[in-house]
Amino acid sequence: MLEKNTINVRMLVLCGLFSALIVVGAMIKVPLPGIPFTLQTLFVILAGLLLGSRGGLIAVLVYIFLGLVGLPVFSGGGGLMYVLKPSFGYIVGFALGAFVTGWLAEKNTNNETLPMVIAALAGTAVIYALGLTWYYFIANYYLNTPVGAATLMMTGFVMTLPGDLIKIAISVLLAKRLAPVIAQGMLTK
Repeated sequence: MLEKNTINVRMLVLCGLFSALIVVGAMIKVPLPGIPFTLQTLFVILAGLLLGSRGGLIAVLVYIFLGLVGLPVFSGGGGLMYVLKPSFGYIVGFALGAFVTGWLAEKNTNNETLPMVIAALAGTAVIYALGLTWYYFIANYYLNTPVGAATLMMTGFVMTLPGDLIKIAISVLLAKRLAPVIAQGMLTK
């Protein structure tokens, strides 16, 4: 874990790297009804686990900024009007999810697996909470395409949860291997 009170060149480079990885993760998608399956959450959670709360949040905020100014970095394009898409809530959730994951991971000073899993699950829960809520309100009240809570839970949670659990496992395995390397600064030498 990087020092939580410093933003240095190494942290900025890592934040940029994770912003780029989240973009790549958005481009790797499997279309599903409602919400497409992408690798974004893997990189969002991994950013929180490896960069901590501030670094993970910065990486995701850079990604969101790039998308909102018009670069097609989101899984369905980009631009300011993207905030009116039902799936944008998941993107907002990425920022808070990375922060929560990082905040919990910062307390895991021994690089233990169970606290990493708990941090990743908590961050993913935040992503789901914001994503499902945003989806419900935009679909029902802005787009006037009513979506019931049961249907939304099925397409936005039940169908995507198995894939997200696999992505959590992968992110924890990667974090276990990469955290000591990043902490020693080996990636930037």
